[in-house]
Amino acid sequence: MTTQMNWVNLLAASRLGSKKSTSEQARSPFHKDYDRIIFSQSFRQLNRKTQVHPLTQHDGIHTRLTHSLEVSCIGRSLGMLAAEKIEKHLPSWVSPADVGAIIQAACLAHDIGNPPFGHAGEYAIRDWFDQTYLNKPYLFTSEQWADLRQFEGNAQGLRVLSRLDYHPNDGGMRLTYATLGAYLKYPWLSKIIDDTDRTPNHHRPKFGCYRTEKDVLQLVAEQLGLIQLGEYHYCRHPLTYLLEAADDICYALIDLEDGIILNMLSYEEVEPIFTELVADYGLPEELGQNTSWQQKIAALRGRAMKRLVDEVTTAFANHHDQLLAGELPHGLLHYCSADIAHGIQKAKDLARTKIFNHRHKADLELLAHASVQHLLNAFIPLTDPERRVSFKEQRLMIILNSLGIQIGEDYFQNVMQVLDVISKFSDHQAYAISQELQGNKVGLL
Repeated sequence: MTTQMNWVNLLAASRLGSKKSTSEQARSPFHKDYDRIIFSQSFRQLNRKTQVHPLTQHDGIHTRLTHSLEVSCIGRSLGMLAAEKIEKHLPSWVSPADVGAIIQAACLAHDIGNPPFGHAGEYAIRDWFDQTYLNKPYLFTSEQWADLRQFEGNAQGLRVLSRLDYHPNDGGMRLTYATLGAYLKYPWLSKIIDDTDRTPNHHRPKFGCYRTEKDVLQLVAEQLGLIQLGEYHYCRHPLTYLLEAADDICYALIDLEDGIILNMLSYEEVEPIFTELVADYGLPEELGQNTSWQQKIAALRGRAMKRLVDEVTTAFANHHDQLLAGELPHGLLHYCSADIAHGIQKAKDLARTKIFNHRHKADLELLAHASVQHLLNAFIPLTDPERRVSFKEQRLMIILNSLGIQIGEDYFQNVMQVLDVISKFSDHQAYAISQELQGNKVGLL
């Protein structure tokens, strides 16, 4: 059994499902991954999906698409600087720009499997299948129920990347193994839910792969030489830690900016957190000038992110051996200067108190929950291959067929097809279709 990973395997440029081997001038295989993701329909669908605020009418608020672009920028910087700091360990044919491109592509895809309405959409799907399980536990195996009752955007994302887009059931986007490995934040399957387990579904442990893609997980892990920890359970790719840090940095800081725009927070509440993170990198001159809060916070954000990139990549280099041994127990921010972990936690706590528990957000999340469940109520019953459909259900089946779903003999695969379609909907698509299913003809918001 492998006890130490190596960069030659971890940076594999071969592709999942690829039928040919070609090279292109001026574009590495990892840059090609980035291009494939950014031109995909699934990535475009992130344009009107929730980052934090469902169905927002404000053009300046982050969506999953703008968030993913920003995370990819930070990820590229982290990858390039980290590679420079460990360059002596890397194969001669890999440049810091290559490593930056791997992280950039993986970051671009990190939310590509998220359903409409963000986490509220995830929880709505889990709630629906929890209730279905209570009424009809015999429909599926315990392994299948584990995936349905714990619908997970990360696992859905692997399904999009490896199975659904471009080359269906034949490699999907056909990304390099290095990019797929960096994408996999949780390279293991869901846990079977014990009937005595009363853990709320939004607190259930994360995982990165449905059982429908377990062979993909195994193949990626074998190609990269990831250390196996159990059956279909592997350690993380070292570059995944940089993806995680890029995501944490962006949502911890930028969620607060959105909160100010929506009048959930004041600039005065946010400025001390940013200045603590800037520390001895020096406060920007904009703070002492008669400038807008937007200019001040942009300048603070830039300084804070520069420091965070420096610190995270130093932590990556300092823990290089543990990363290759698959033995680093925490994220890289944990190993930065103590004030950084404190500042990031203060940002998250402020967001949790003032944004995530805000009444307006709660109202919209209830609307989101109802919209997703209306879609499931309408479409999931049609997936039973033995069901005799009514006239209304025949009309609903036309809608499913128009979305690319073909009901077959495998009940579970039929359900997964419906989840594939629903999870690709934008917030506005999901809301509009759910309203129409209830007899309310509405235009897109």
